[in-house]
Amino acid sequence: MKILPTKIHGTLDYIVGVLLILAPSLFSFYDLGGPAVLIPQLLGAGLIIYSLLTNYEWGVYKVLPMTYHLVFDFLAAVFLAASPWIFSFSDEDSTVWAPHVVVGVLVIVVVLISQSKPDNSTN
Repeated sequence: MKILPTKIHGTLDYIVGVLLILAPSLFSFYDLGGPAVLIPQLLGAGLIIYSLLTNYEWGVYKVLPMTYHLVFDFLAAVFLAASPWIFSFSDEDSTVWAPHVVVGVLVIVVVLISQSKPDNSTN
């Protein structure tokens, strides 16, 4: 059931991108360094960059089809959710690994309910 319009999806993209970049500081694990810190920051920056390139209401350059954007979102979310085990920081305090898993799972849900075509009347 595709109930989430691309305009709302796009708003979430930029909010989640910034929150991913800030997550290590917000959840007080910045000093841990390494993959636990770099992964959300890089994925957040990447999300903002490909959102700027997406052909939807909040895209600036509109060269990336929304269907590709959703594939990138899905793959990045799976990687984010699995990263505590891939990079062996799942034994750290839950304030370190839980944001990765929770945000990853929530993004997967958002992808599954997002529409793949923008409302052209609002572009």
